[in-house]
Amino acid sequence: MEREYTPAKVWTHNSENGGTWAKINRPISGATHDKALPVGVHPLQLYSMGTPNGQKVTIMLEELLALGISEAEYDAHLIDISEGQQFSSGFVAINPNSKIPALLDSSTDKPVPLFESGSILLYLAEKFGCLLPEKLEERANVFNWLFWLQGASPYLGGGFGHFYAYAPEKLEYPIDRFTMEVKRQLDLLDKQLAEKHFIAGDQYSIADIAIWPWYGNLVLGKLYGAAEFLDVNSYKNVQRWAKEIAQRPAVQRGRIVNRTWGEPWEQVSERHNASDINDALNQKS
Repeated sequence: MEREYTPAKVWTHNSENGGTWAKINRPISGATHDKALPVGVHPLQLYSMGTPNGQKVTIMLEELLALGISEAEYDAHLIDISEGQQFSSGFVAINPNSKIPALLDSSTDKPVPLFESGSILLYLAEKFGCLLPEKLEERANVFNWLFWLQGASPYLGGGFGHFYAYAPEKLEYPIDRFTMEVKRQLDLLDKQLAEKHFIAGDQYSIADIAIWPWYGNLVLGKLYGAAEFLDVNSYKNVQRWAKEIAQRPAVQRGRIVNRTWGEPWEQVSERHNASDINDALNQKS
């Protein structure tokens, strides 16, 4: 039996009650310290970490480069969210919400700051005319699934992942509540992928790039150590899709950028040119 909690009349912050990632959460916004961000040589400057949300953008950029779009060259600077680097004045100037990823495009007359991973994917797709259908109805379906992911993934990450893997103690009610929702989401994806080869149709798009780092990694056993608990092998269509996406060279490259954990070949803490990723992947062979 879980102990009962009676909320206070006015909530106050208990910094000892946040679990593994307690230091990244606080009840106010804004910078905590002055520090300028590093700047590399390319027009696109990414400030991120290799979490699922971070992977979306680096996979997108690597896909654009794989298509021969040299203007998509980028510098990827590590923002260690466990150390509060997302609260620097330089980062907050790009993303006032203090969440990774954040991107600055200085190729325009006036630099464009970008935050929210879905917004960044859409911006890059429109800027370079790739990975987004031209027909209105097809674009609408990609948008449907892109925005579905933006609303769905907090249930997986902040809900299920937090209480299953990171909370200071295991509590049945929140784990059961968020497990039910994650399994509903997986069932939804499985039914969609029974009818479509990719998430939004026959063509690979930013919808796949957005969803794979969360739900692809989950069913491939690379998120929260929860594959058996969630019975991910029962979602056959999601499995097929996740494995196919995982074989894409750009996905294999993008998923390891701004990553500082895992096997040596999975770690590219910062990326400033293609050789940074090549050097890491060569360690695997």
